[in-house]
Amino acid sequence: QVQLVASGGGLVQAGGSLRLSCAASGDTITTYVMGWFRQAPGKEREFVAAIRGSGGSTYYADSVKGRFTISREDAKNTVYLQMNTLKPDDAADYYCAADPNSNPYYTGFIYGMDYWGTGTLVTVSS
Repeated sequence: QVQLVASGGGLVQAGGSLRLSCAASGDTITTYVMGWFRQAPGKEREFVAAIRGSGGSTYYADSVKGRFTISREDAKNTVYLQMNTLKPDDAADYYCAADPNSNPYYTGFIYGMDYWGTGTLVTVSS
């Protein structure tokens, strides 16, 4: 069982940057697909980014491509989300997630993952 704790959220002006961190415990996440999702008030949860283990192919929602970068540091059992050029529409609770499915052809993780962490709130002022 993987436990995930997200941190790094805060208040930032539009155009600014934040880096979110997700610390995992309970298992080694080296082969897990790790991802970030977000949910704004009154909206459904949406996929933001994901990174495979052992090689690290990355996936991004169209709305964040070119602005956000997901990375992982397996030695620290940690995943990051670097968010640049933030927009008011990026404001949401951001959740870290993990999926143990290591099948390289599986992409169902963009709809949800097996393990979910705490959220961290990102607020973007215009």
